[in-house]
Amino acid sequence: MTAKLDYQWHLRQVMAMRGMFSTTDLLGPLADRGIKLSSSQIYRLVVERPERLSLKILMALLDILDCSMDDLIEPVAAAGQAQQTKVVGGDAGVGDLRPKRARITRADG
Repeated sequence: MTAKLDYQWHLRQVMAMRGMFSTTDLLGPLADRGIKLSSSQIYRLVVERPERLSLKILMALLDILDCSMDDLIEPVAAAGQAQQTKVVGGDAGVGDLRPKRARITRADG
């Protein structure tokens, strides 16, 4: 019996490690490379695992994020018949990379 392969998509984590916390941070850099996607298409690309992805988009992401395919796509053995439901924004490790909100305090003078 051959092992079935699956993959994990790490675009959100890679973006966070590079200080890109908004999905629209990719809009301009993709457009600069001739790739026109709507903000909703980019949102789905970042928060969901793509089933199909053009090589032009993949190459642009690798260039924008200065990373390798191994950073974005991790091959894993497929789990049994049951599939886990993924929660939007529930990626492990991203929460630690979010920017901290600034606190403004008044200096009483």
